[in-house]
Amino acid sequence: MNDTNKNTKHGYPGLLIVVEGTDGSGRTMQIEKLREWLSFKGYGVMVSEWKTSKLMSNVIDQAKEKNLLNASTFSLLYAADFTDRLEKVIIPALRAGIIVITDRYTYTAYSRDVVRGVSPEWVRRVYDFAPVPDLVFYLKMPVEALLKRIIATSGFDYYESGRDIGLSTDFYESFKLYQRRIINEYAKMSNEFGFITINGNHSINTVQDKIRQNIEPLLEKIID
Repeated sequence: MNDTNKNTKHGYPGLLIVVEGTDGSGRTMQIEKLREWLSFKGYGVMVSEWKTSKLMSNVIDQAKEKNLLNASTFSLLYAADFTDRLEKVIIPALRAGIIVITDRYTYTAYSRDVVRGVSPEWVRRVYDFAPVPDLVFYLKMPVEALLKRIIATSGFDYYESGRDIGLSTDFYESFKLYQRRIINEYAKMSNEFGFITINGNHSINTVQDKIRQNIEPLLEKIID
């Protein structure tokens, strides 16, 4: 296997597939079904999740617990986590011809950090070393539907509800305000980065079928 591939957007032999969306949009379920499908078809595949660097994930959790994260610190700690995973996990896998599926990518930072007051230009410069994904799927959900899912499953997260930036003292209202701003940032990025937007309100199988239909034409690109 050559360590370069002119057919992929980033130049490595493996495919880089990104699944974006707010909490409650169904990313985890869709990624697992996609991983199983690709593995069944005989492809090497791995998943890299947001904030899972062995070096940084505990540091971020501790900072969150102590409420030590201002907008810049929040951004830089997550960038360090991303950089560590990129160098130690994602790029080595791509070089080996493995399909890498990421649960969130730089676009999560672009939305979250901007909503917290960071300059869009600044945060893009922070991540300007990141490989360009071959496909970016954005699972779009209306706020009211997200609210119902969150209440029924994980409950309100302090940061995913925007409580750290003082949008509202009411959890429900803060969640809605924060998620609307996040969704607005994703909408701005959609054309810029060529998102494949899928209605996350559709059935699990319908969403998965649309993801697979877009991936299938690219699979031959990782065959050397």
